[in-house]
Amino acid sequence: MSADFNLMKEVAQQDLQALQRAEQSYGDSWKRRGGVGAFMMLARKFDRIEHQSKKHGWDVFEAGAVYSGEAGLLDDIRDLRRYLLLVEQEILAQEIEENIPYENEGDNTNEQEELS
Repeated sequence: MSADFNLMKEVAQQDLQALQRAEQSYGDSWKRRGGVGAFMMLARKFDRIEHQSKKHGWDVFEAGAVYSGEAGLLDDIRDLRRYLLLVEQEILAQEIEENIPYENEGDNTNEQEELS
């Protein structure tokens, strides 16, 4: 099955709307404890996804079917994706503030230099 980019666009729009609602309610509490706290928040969300998937031989699709509903696997995936958006936006905003040129997603020159 090929990717449904129209559905992805709808998902992304829903993420933005959910993030706007959350910001009105919670502000920027997700980054209150700095970068380490933001990392731990991401790790906790991934841990939940990992825990549910492990029970089904790491088959995330099967786990998603079993753990459905408001507190299910898909809810954790949505939360993680939204937190990742927030973290990416914060990193980009800091780069802009520090006048660091934005790098394209395909330009991994710095990553290659670090690995050498």
